[in-house]
Amino acid sequence: MSETKKPQLGTIPRRVVSLFTALTFLVLAVTGVVAFIQPFDIGIIGLHALMGFFFIALIALHVLNNSRPLTSYLHSKALWTTLSATAVLTALFWWQPAPVRAVLGLSGNLGPAMERFEMRDDGMVFDYAPSPNYKMRLDIRPGPSFHTEPPPQVAIWLENQGAYHIKTLLAPEEGGETPYWSFKHAGWKEARRKAEEIETADAITMPTPNGSFDPADYILPEAARDSTPYQLLLEINQPGDHQASLVYAVEIDNALPRTFQLLELRGYPKREDDADKETWGLYYIDESFTTALDLIDSALLTIGRK
Repeated sequence: MSETKKPQLGTIPRRVVSLFTALTFLVLAVTGVVAFIQPFDIGIIGLHALMGFFFIALIALHVLNNSRPLTSYLHSKALWTTLSATAVLTALFWWQPAPVRAVLGLSGNLGPAMERFEMRDDGMVFDYAPSPNYKMRLDIRPGPSFHTEPPPQVAIWLENQGAYHIKTLLAPEEGGETPYWSFKHAGWKEARRKAEEIETADAITMPTPNGSFDPADYILPEAARDSTPYQLLLEINQPGDHQASLVYAVEIDNALPRTFQLLELRGYPKREDDADKETWGLYYIDESFTTALDLIDSALLTIGRK
């Protein structure tokens, strides 16, 4: 009597793993394309990420089920070719040169980042969305002195009523000539460092409105009655122009909401005489300013609240 041939161990698991791998890859491919095309959606991104972890587990099972043929690949000449190509692509996508950034710019997915800045020949646009219910857009229309080659140095930040820096929205390029922002930002870093050294319970549990380092205390208060006015400031300077940078600002009051507001010219920064510490102030524009005044035609702030 002949013995019935038993199925090989691992045949069914291998088939199941292969089908799971193929279907999971399909879900990853679809969600990846959708995430690139449409605006940021936590549901799509969450599905893509979690299926990615499941895909890693399936790959581990696939390697275990096919360890012998996969081991033979280690002696293949194609191994070094594929490793090199993967390393080059990884470095290319990580550093994101101009062509790669151009492709990423086609995406409708801004990701979880709150800020986005775009500079064109016809002006600059800055978007800041700290929440789906509070969106800010700064639309800067250029004047005759505006040039994109080289582009102007721009800094955008928020200050509280005490004129203390609370958040940088857009930092200038390294080495950019925006001394007023640099002064304010350096002071903010120093104040925050000192605040973190204080360990008393009162300092932690009872911050004053103008002493908070959390932008949400000003931008997104829990109640309208807790809202305090704050300012958005813009400093801009055209490289190669011998004139000083100019600072524009606008006050924002969520207790008295306005949708459209124009930034006003506040002056130019000048270092003041102080033997003990570096101090900068804003001074009125005089007749020596010409091209700097033509850098910006207008700067309109739009705030959408829900």
